[in-house]
Amino acid sequence: QVQLVESGGGLVQAGGSLRLSCAASGRTFSRHYMGWFRQAPGQLREFVAGISGRGDSTYYLDSVKGRFTISRDNDKNTVHLQINSLKPEDTANYYCTAGSWRGSYLPDYWGQGTQVTVSS
Repeated sequence: QVQLVESGGGLVQAGGSLRLSCAASGRTFSRHYMGWFRQAPGQLREFVAGISGRGDSTYYLDSVKGRFTISRDNDKNTVHLQINSLKPEDTANYYCTAGSWRGSYLPDYWGQGTQVTVSS
């Protein structure tokens, strides 16, 4: 069982930056592929970024490439999402997940989410 707790969301002006963090419990953190999803009201949930267990492989949704950076610290059981050049369309609830990559990402565990609101 893995428990995930996100932090770092908030209200920011367009063009600003945020760093989302996710703290994971358990001793199997480094075995899990970690991913960030987001969901805006009335929108489908999107897989925006992911990182392999060793941190040597990453995935980004096309619309966030160059602005989002995912990283992890296996010694501290944390994963981060650095978001730069924020746009109003980035407004959403952001969820940290842990799972596995088998041709595509399959999340097994979800955090409660942290809200990001970008004002224009």
